[in-house]
Amino acid sequence: MSRMSAVNVPISNAGTDGVPTGGTSAENTHADNTAAGVRTGSTPAERTREEHTRSVATPGGGGRSPAPGRGRPRDASRDAALRNAALEVMAEVGYRALTMDAVAARARAGKATIYRRWESKLELVIDTCTQLVRRNIPEPDHGAIDADLREFLSAFAGFLTGPIGKAAQALVGELPHEPELAEAFRESFLLPQRNMLRRIIERSLQRGEIRTDAPIDTVVELAGAALIHRLMLTGEPLDQRFVDRLLNEALLPLLR
Repeated sequence: MSRMSAVNVPISNAGTDGVPTGGTSAENTHADNTAAGVRTGSTPAERTREEHTRSVATPGGGGRSPAPGRGRPRDASRDAALRNAALEVMAEVGYRALTMDAVAARARAGKATIYRRWESKLELVIDTCTQLVRRNIPEPDHGAIDADLREFLSAFAGFLTGPIGKAAQALVGELPHEPELAEAFRESFLLPQRNMLRRIIERSLQRGEIRTDAPIDTVVELAGAALIHRLMLTGEPLDQRFVDRLLNEALLPLLR
């Protein structure tokens, strides 16, 4: 697996179109990282986690933050436009046919604008998914397992049937053929949602709402599998009625 950097392309090494010159991309980015003291992960998932850590300390963070004193400040609205363009194109052509050229054309941006934020389409897609989840799926804590699970599952179902729905289907369909994508998607998208659901259920265990031998792992697996199965295989509505049935007829009876 090749190593990819998670820092912006330095302007001092860019040609007229923003493409790095004067050495390979790996050499240039390695030199920048060394000079700036930046540690980069070896996988897209690791870099996504590092990215989130840096963005939390940055007002309005989300996505990469520019190196101090280098270039113009990042435009958060531009980041959102690029992510939306990536989703739209991926929903139409799938992950393998997705290109940075197509994203740039859809967003009416230059390729250099994209590459200053994401080094590859893999990083762009994973960052887009994780940012959308972070902003659209809450971790409720109302003090009641019924209300907490209903809010979480409803938000997740709405997320999957919203703008990301078709893109998610295209992405998941590619996972068996793209090992690097599958690893990054699992670590940056799937596992955080499973862990969030697990925390919701474990809090209810601490409150004494569910039995001590409740099959929490099974409930977590079943909840995600039911939503994805409904979305991708049956073609039936992934609506509130289905969420309520899943909750009342399957998940809660397993927990209580």
